[in-house]
Amino acid sequence: MVEYLDARLDTIFHALADATRRQMLRDLAGGERTVGQLAEPFAMSLAAASKHIKVLEGAGLIRREVRGRAHVCRLDPGPLASAHDWLAFYEAFWTGRLDRLEQLLRNAGKGDDE
Repeated sequence: MVEYLDARLDTIFHALADATRRQMLRDLAGGERTVGQLAEPFAMSLAAASKHIKVLEGAGLIRREVRGRAHVCRLDPGPLASAHDWLAFYEAFWTGRLDRLEQLLRNAGKGDDE
């Protein structure tokens, strides 16, 4: 089970590691887009856009549906929850560390006033 979750997170973070794919996800957060619409802002071929879309599909971040001749993509935010949960642990870790640093700095500053 743990290996499956690790492999799943690896796939999700790999998909998110590319700026083009992150922008495609951001665009899809606004609603469905065709492959051509996703490719348009990047001045890339449909074949290149399709490669990015396949990576996002492989990570489970988007769903593609064929409607006639158009391939329509939509965001599937579920897997982002797994990534968020993983990152939340480190957010809590760093928040605790920074809170402790703030406390130490305040205590150090009190000694200067005496």
